Amino acid sequence: MLVIVAPGQGAQSPGFLTPWLEDRTFASRFDWLSTVSGIDLAHHGTESDAETIRDTQVAQPLLVATGLVAALELFPHPADAFSKIGAVSGHSVGELAAAAGARVITAEQAMVLVRERGRAMAEASARTPTGMTAVLGGDRDEVLAALDKHGLTAANDNGPGQVVAAGTHEQLDALADDPPAKARLTRLSVAGAFHTEHMAPAVGHLAGLARSVSVHDPRTPLISNKDGQVIHDGREVLARIVGQIASPVRWDLCMETMLDLGVTGLLEMPPAGTLSGIAKRAMKGVETFALKTPDQLDDARAFVEKHGEASQIDTTPTWRMVVSPAKGTFHRAEEAADVDRLAPGAPIGDVASLRDRINVVAPHGGQVVEWLVEDGDLVSPGQPLLRLHPEGAA
Repeated sequence: MLVIVAPGQGAQSPGFLTPWLEDRTFASRFDWLSTVSGIDLAHHGTESDAETIRDTQVAQPLLVATGLVAALELFPHPADAFSKIGAVSGHSVGELAAAAGARVITAEQAMVLVRERGRAMAEASARTPTGMTAVLGGDRDEVLAALDKHGLTAANDNGPGQVVAAGTHEQLDALADDPPAKARLTRLSVAGAFHTEHMAPAVGHLAGLARSVSVHDPRTPLISNKDGQVIHDGREVLARIVGQIASPVRWDLCMETMLDLGVTGLLEMPPAGTLSGIAKRAMKGVETFALKTPDQLDDARAFVEKHGEASQIDTTPTWRMVVSPAKGTFHRAEEAADVDRLAPGAPIGDVASLRDRINVVAPHGGQVVEWLVEDGDLVSPGQPLLRLHPEGAA
């Protein structure tokens, strides 16, 4: 099974876009998304220095646009992708690219949202001097305890030995003076404490815009970086994209879900390297491919063919299916067992795992066509549980 992942802010480097823009089709498509965003992204991806593209307002649209246009290079006939991709996921702002790739939102909607996301986060960062520090190594419990001691947030949890602390400069300085045992600290060149309460003002702005965004349910399972759950309701995907601005990224849980799905290959969209590097350390036995330059496209397509496998979700149409958000044991709700119709948002049961118990609802409601699992069955992430016809459907 193949998973496609999109990196977050920090993956960019000066000039990384230069070889991609040599292709006229890529350049034309990229120019369109630059026009939508109102930013000269081609200039920033080729000419701007590291300090300029570190700016949140530049970096975020640049990353999302690159991932979206590169996906069209990888899959010249986009519909073909859905028979190959088992799941998609994005780290931080990369979740916008993943959502557009899964057809939850359009590329144009993604660019407007990421433009406003970057602006709002930059404004929030300017209110209080904040930053982020990578904490590498050390005992996990001791690292988290040290962060809590100094009032810091584990803004990114990227797996064993890789936690990113975020907070005020004073809090980060205190951590540097009193680091966890056997841990190495690296101050990150970012504009603020992303994925923490310091970004709350940006959440409100994006939430207001999101109310006017039309969505579709994902055409392929989308693994949320909030908690590693597979999300199959387009409205919830959008709500999570808004909320994650001020909440931690749990990439460790995303990788757990990928392993639960049986992923054998992970392909990272450009500018690639960060997530595939993490996967090499944390996902033993999973082959990785970091797509960095266009001369790798033929090899990337061969990688897709090697690992490609359609998801379990019936995509004609996807909104008639309720799927499992995680691996565990499915328990059917008594009130859903013997009914012919379910109201929108009605509970159908829960999935119990070693980590937690997740309630499952029928987001759209409708007529019950068939149950695809029994009470007490073991289920995997994204596995169809219930097939529904929407109210009024023939």
